Formats: sequence, C-alpha cells, structure tokens
Amino acid sequence: MNNTAKAAHRVAPWTSRIGAVWYRHMRVYTKTLFSNALPPFLEPLIFLGGIGLGLGAFVPAIGGVSYVSFLAAGLLVTSSMYTAAFEMSYGTYIRMEFDKVYDGMLGAPVSADDLMVGEILWCGTKGAVFSACVLIVCLLFGALSPGWILLSPLIGFLTGVMFAVASLLVTTVVDNLDNFNFYFTGFLSPMFFFAGVVFPLESLPRYMLPLAEAVPLTHVVRLVRGLGVQGGPSFGLVHLWDAAYCVMFTALVGAWALARIKRKLVD
Repeated sequence: MNNTAKAAHRVAPWTSRIGAVWYRHMRVYTKTLFSNALPPFLEPLIFLGGIGLGLGAFVPAIGGVSYVSFLAAGLLVTSSMYTAAFEMSYGTYIRMEFDKVYDGMLGAPVSADDLMVGEILWCGTKGAVFSACVLIVCLLFGALSPGWILLSPLIGFLTGVMFAVASLLVTTVVDNLDNFNFYFTGFLSPMFFFAGVVFPLESLPRYMLPLAEAVPLTHVVRLVRGLGVQGGPSFGLVHLWDAAYCVMFTALVGAWALARIKRKLVD
C-alpha cells in the first residue's frame, strides 16, 4: 500500500475524534450565543431575589452563613444539573430521532463511543460555564465571597458530566419527547428540594436521609459548600465519600448508558 493509500486509511486519535464532536456542539451553541448565555445570568438573579432575599429575611443563619449565601452555593451546581440534563435528553433525542445528525456523524470515522463521550464532555463544559455565570452573579451581589469558591466551576463540570450520563440513560428508554416530563418532574425537581439546596439535610426526617444520600445532587452540593461559602474551605471525610460517589456514579451509569445508546444507534 503506497503512502497515499495509507494516509487515506489512517484513523485520527480518539482525542481528536472526541474533540471534533465537542467542537461541533460548541460551534452550533455559539451561533445563538446571546439567547443561550443570557438565561444563566438571569435565572439565579431572579431566584436569589424572589426566594433568597424574600424568604431569607425570615430564616436565621445556617451553619454560620446567611440564608442567601447558603442558597447561592447550591445554585452553583443546580444550574449545571439542569443544563446538562436538557442537553443530553431533549437535545440528544432530537438530534437522534428528528434531525438525524448522528447518521451523518457516524458516516465519518467516528464511533458511537466517540460521539457520546464528546457529547458528555460538552455537557460538562456547559455545566462549568453555567456554574461560572451563577458564580459571577452571586459575587457581584455579595451573596458569595471570593476565595476557594472560585473553583466551583470545576464541580460544575463534574455535575454536568454526572447528569449527562444519567440523562443519556433516560434517553435510551423513552419513546417520545413527552416521556422526559417524568424525568424532570418526577426526579430532577424533587431532588432540587431534597438534596440540601434550599434547606440543610439535617432538616429532613431521619428516614429520608438515606434517600438523600442516594441521589447525585446531594454530593456535588456538599462538595461546593466544602469550598467555603464565606471564608476558607471546610473539607472532611464526608467530602471524600462525595467525591468517590461522583466517580463511581459517572463510571457505572456512563458505561450502562453507552452500552444502551450504541444498540439504539445501530438499530
């Protein structure tokens, strides 16, 4: 085989293939950057104003910090959760079933694993960006103080990846777009209120604590609060458990979701 033929059959490294998928999504997203980027700034502002400032006047300090600061720290990762969940559920389903984007992409030297890992990393990137947007708003309005909390977009990336693999798994079992309502209303929304975002876990009945520990949002909320809401970090053994949970959840659910989506793409 001559050099020309060898070059034609040479497959790009897996990092380049995954990066190409990530880059494709980035280009599509930034075409409507203003409409995509404005909500991450407005949503936390509205929520902090409506809930944090209004309800905060009647709620005493929690763990030595004001209720507004307590709530703001939780919002750093819930924004990542929702953006990753929407992208990897509705977005993935539409690209797969209606726009047939994946048919064209799989015609290139890109495997199903490359395609989905690229999407998962894109969701993690969006999670980090949305977390950074919320952080900027909270810092500007004094809800959070500069410090280790500036590293929260890294936890936002982890949150985006976790909920990307969870949402991908859900996408492999739904039959139509309406089925995603069960996922968002029946799983994500309750988790928002019972994972330590709006009030501390200690306020829950004892029998609900194991359930709170079983859901992924609890662990990233605790990790971001460990960075220190108004001061230095306060990490403990529980945060090692949180980090281990995030790694195990991403690996196990991700492997399951990738195996299922590959069968669906082939069919």
